[in-house]
Amino acid sequence: MTPTHAGPSFGPGSDRAAVPEVLRPARRSSLREDVSQSLRTAIVTGTLRPGQIYSAPKLAERFGVSATPVREAMLELVKNGLVETVPNKGFRIVRVSERDLDEIAVLRGLLEPPSVAELARGGDLARVRALRPLAEEIVAAAAVGDLPGYLRADVDFHLGLLAGLGNGRLVEVVRDLRAQTRLYGLTRLAETGRLVASAAEHIELLDVIEARDAPAAEALMRRHIGHTRGIWATSAEPLPSAEDPDRGPGPGPGPVIG
Repeated sequence: MTPTHAGPSFGPGSDRAAVPEVLRPARRSSLREDVSQSLRTAIVTGTLRPGQIYSAPKLAERFGVSATPVREAMLELVKNGLVETVPNKGFRIVRVSERDLDEIAVLRGLLEPPSVAELARGGDLARVRALRPLAEEIVAAAAVGDLPGYLRADVDFHLGLLAGLGNGRLVEVVRDLRAQTRLYGLTRLAETGRLVASAAEHIELLDVIEARDAPAAEALMRRHIGHTRGIWATSAEPLPSAEDPDRGPGPGPGPVIG
């Protein structure tokens, strides 16, 4: 299976006709938000490469928009620490170290598993059930290799779960942590068809929460954050062998729940 975002990188000689799908902004509430979301997705998946400098006008040509919304979106990403300005040149995609990714995984492990357990114990199940269409959207996007759609739905799903606890600061902290991750292994999971099975685990998470099984919900979220760390990579890593398909952090990625 070939993910829909596949295409040449933004090196010399690339043209707008060859823009990866991940860099084509989807229609959202405003053009700047469209561009910002598409840039975030491109950075997280590695389509925009760490250490490389991109100019707002050149990116704007590839988006088919003016430079203004691209520049505004890039400045927003500077505030989030995803890119940095390079005077008279443009914006450089910030590299994330393995230590950075380890720290992000630890923080998410401290926050998200006990939060979904609390949701299972006493959360509003109507709000949880309302997230099922999003979980199904994640599965559908994985089935066709739509990585931008997968990532958008994945973020909305997980932040939606946490929002059910009514703690806005928790949601914002996790949103920021997720924005700092890199999912370079996601492309390989899509290409091998393993992303579909991984995506289905979002539905499993809803099932255990709706069953009020707090220990199972916490264990599932903790396990998948650990698995996900395997594809938060600063360099290409091989997929696990067929004999060891569920291997977690280490030489290769395990299943991802996002």
